[in-house]
Amino acid sequence: MTPFRCDYNLDEAGRIGAAIGRALAAGDVVLLSGDLGAGKTTLARAMLKARGLAGEAPSPTFAIVQPYAPPEVDLPIAHVDLYRIEGADELIELGLDDYLYDGALLIEWPERLGGEAWPEALALSISGSGDARVLTATVPPAWETRWPLR
Repeated sequence: MTPFRCDYNLDEAGRIGAAIGRALAAGDVVLLSGDLGAGKTTLARAMLKARGLAGEAPSPTFAIVQPYAPPEVDLPIAHVDLYRIEGADELIELGLDDYLYDGALLIEWPERLGGEAWPEALALSISGSGDARVLTATVPPAWETRWPLR
């Protein structure tokens, strides 16, 4: 796994998310970590927009799983927010693996997965506040040839 780190401001978040979104392929899992208000949903929205979503993607905080499918996007993607998940039994009920047959997962609050995370997931961690953010990525081998940020 290759580490990556970049400083960015909120204006650049859309560009960064779009670059990652364009690189998404079926079977991919992107884990988005960071404090409340760090910008996880902002990056996920930019990824969805890069795949063709025309409108504003709602935060999946209350729905937990917000699926998107063609023709709305060109790759089926489930945007998942695990903030309200309290136990592993709730995770099983979500059936997240089913989305990976022909699509991708964007998962906020992956810490709630415990040890159930996907080993080949792209792990993104956002820190900072205000307009100064830091993106730290753990880039798995499956992403190394298509990692869009250098």
